Amino acid sequence: MGSLARAYGRPLASVIAGIAVAWVLVLILVPLGAMVEQSLWWRDSKGDASLSIDRLYNDISLIELDLETETDPAKQAAFDQSLVEKRAEIATLEAQETNPPKTYGLANFTRMSGLHFYIFVRTIFYALLVTALALVVCYPVAYVVALASGPRKAIILMVALIVPYAINELLRVYAWLMILDYRGVINGVLQWMGFIDLDAREWIPFLENPSAVFLAMIYTYVLFMVFPMVNTLETLDRNQIEAARDLGASTFRIHRRVIIPHAKPGIAVGCIMTFMLSAGSYSVPAIMTRGQGGDWFSQLVYRQFYESNNWNMGSAYAVSLLVVCTAFILLMMRLFGVGLRDIAK
Repeated sequence: MGSLARAYGRPLASVIAGIAVAWVLVLILVPLGAMVEQSLWWRDSKGDASLSIDRLYNDISLIELDLETETDPAKQAAFDQSLVEKRAEIATLEAQETNPPKTYGLANFTRMSGLHFYIFVRTIFYALLVTALALVVCYPVAYVVALASGPRKAIILMVALIVPYAINELLRVYAWLMILDYRGVINGVLQWMGFIDLDAREWIPFLENPSAVFLAMIYTYVLFMVFPMVNTLETLDRNQIEAARDLGASTFRIHRRVIIPHAKPGIAVGCIMTFMLSAGSYSVPAIMTRGQGGDWFSQLVYRQFYESNNWNMGSAYAVSLLVVCTAFILLMMRLFGVGLRDIAK
């Protein structure tokens, strides 16, 4: 705060700090706190409440019949007292049935079915595969853009990367759907070449394989992997590469000993962003699989919220995914030996 005040003056520094605090509070802490709180409680409604209420109403009807024929004042008073007690019990049960009390605990996290847990683990595994494949594909691209080309060529390559992302994400995903569909571009080319017959339904079912989702995700999130590495590699002194080459180092050794160690912060950021976007993606698997390749965990979270209307379980599912993503961030920081300050650069 002191350095900010010296750079911009105390009034402007206070405004900047206030905006930052409001941003973190309103857009991060409050929604996250609400989701965590929602995941830790549930309504403990008794399933036999309706049956108990019906029995009490039946008892009241019988007591009222007995009361109409009873002439003894003492027994009438006893019947009246019994009616009052049963009506009070009915009111209590109806209140519990319409608005059951909250019960706090971790039951929402332990109620995940075996199938949902399998989908959760599979989603994390697939997100790791997407991240690894994106790293393999994007590292050479980042290297060429940042180091292996002149300024003009680097600008052309960067524009070529950015221009497709001027199109809406859903349109890009649907473009891959049209390419990989049963009667899409690839199957159409294969039929033209005589390898398959679409009229006989001999198409290759690309969309029923997870690789279709992987391909669409890598294309959708490629910039989130490329840009952090490009930003880091641009700060590398090219003289280090030339010196290593003059000393007889092979290309593989130069990358392993010089370039990759310098690019660690960018690689860590790219892996973190790609993994979190892949693990939490909803539109890409929903569009690409069309229900044929199995659900992703994000689709289960959506169903818990908007189809089952079970916000407590949905929050528990979302928190579980958040915990795994946070653990992945810490793992990447530990694996690449970088801290938050290095990542922020």
